[in-house]
Amino acid sequence: MALSMRGPIVAPAPVITDIQADVGLSAVGAGLLTSLPVLLFALATPLASRVIRRAGPEAAVLLCLLGVLVGSGIRSVGPAPVVLFGTIVIGAAIAVGNIVVPVLIRRDVPWQRVSGVTAAYTSALNVGSMITSLGTAPLAAVVGWRWTLAGWGVLALAGFIFWLVVSRRRARTPRIDSTSPSPPRGSGRVGRIGWLLTVAFSGQAFAYYALTAWLPTLLFETRGLSLAASGAAASLFQVSAIAGALGAAVLVTRSQPWFPVAVIGLLWVSLPLGLLVAPELYVVWSIAGGIAQGGGFTTIFSIVARATRSDGEAAVMSAKVQAWGYLAAAAGPPLAGAIHSATGSWTAPLLLVLVATFAFCAGGLLVARETRGRRGS
Repeated sequence: MALSMRGPIVAPAPVITDIQADVGLSAVGAGLLTSLPVLLFALATPLASRVIRRAGPEAAVLLCLLGVLVGSGIRSVGPAPVVLFGTIVIGAAIAVGNIVVPVLIRRDVPWQRVSGVTAAYTSALNVGSMITSLGTAPLAAVVGWRWTLAGWGVLALAGFIFWLVVSRRRARTPRIDSTSPSPPRGSGRVGRIGWLLTVAFSGQAFAYYALTAWLPTLLFETRGLSLAASGAAASLFQVSAIAGALGAAVLVTRSQPWFPVAVIGLLWVSLPLGLLVAPELYVVWSIAGGIAQGGGFTTIFSIVARATRSDGEAAVMSAKVQAWGYLAAAAGPPLAGAIHSATGSWTAPLLLVLVATFAFCAGGLLVARETRGRRGS
C-alpha cells in the first residue's frame, strides 16, 4: 500500500519541464501537480474518517489503492484540466490511506512494536518515492511522460490485488486485541500533544513537499545536471529516508524523547542551509535531509499511536495532525515555485524551507518535553 502512497505525487517532478511544454502549465500550475494531492490530504480528511468508520479499515485501503490506479490513468490522457483532475483523484484516494494506516497500526500492532512497524511503513513510502524519482525520466525518454506516469499505476494494481486477498482472509479471522497497557492520560495533555505534533508535522510536510517538487529542477538549473541525473540525485532524498525511519525507531525506544528529535532536527536544518552555503555538496545535504524526513515521519506518528488511549482517539489525533499539516504543506510547492519565478533565484525558496525545518524542531522538542519520563508509553 505504502509503495503507492507517495510515488504518484513525486513522479511528475523529474519530467515537469516536459509536462509544462506539452500541456502549457505555468510554474505555479506545475507546482499544483504536487501540491493538489497534498491539499486533498487536508480537505478530504473528514470524508476519509467517515469512510473508515462506515466501511472499515480494509475497505478503506482498497478504496485508496483503486483511487490511485484510476487517478493515474486519468492524469495521463488529457490536457491541463484533465491532468489536474486526475491529480485530485489521486490526492483524495491517498488521503484515505493516510488516515487509515495509523489506525491499523494502533489496532493490530502490540505497542512495543509500534515504532518498528511505523518505520517499516515510512520506509516503504520512501521506496515508492525513490522508484518513481529514479525511473520516471529514463522511462519518459523512451515512452513519453504520459505512458510513464500511467505505468506507475501497476504498483497500485498489485497492492489492490494483494489487499483484496488479505481482506477476505481477515474477514474470516478474529482480530487480535492489541490494547496498549499505557497508563491513562488526561484529555488536556493528549490535546496539547496533538497540537504540538501538528506544528512539527506542518514544518516536516512543508519542507518535504517543497523539496520533492523542486529539488530536481534546482539541481538541473544550479549544478548543470541533466534531467535524468538531477532526478537520480534527488532520489537520494527519498531513499535515505529508509535509514532515517529505521534509525528513528531505534532511538525512540532506547533514548530520552528529546534526543531523536534533536538529531532529526539538526539533519533537517542541514539540507536547506547546506544548499545555500555549500551547494557543491548537494549529495551530502540530500542524504542528510532524506534521513531527517524519514526519521521525522516515524517519530511523529509513533507518538500518535503511543500517546492515545483508544483506536478512536488515535484516528482523531491522526486526522487533526494530518489535516492541518498537509494544509500547510500544500502551500509549499506553488509558493516555492512562485518565489523562484519572482526572484530568479533559489535562495529565497531555500530560506523558506529552512524556516519550516525550524518549525519541526520547535514542535518536536516541545512534544518531547510533554512526554519526558514516559519512554515506551
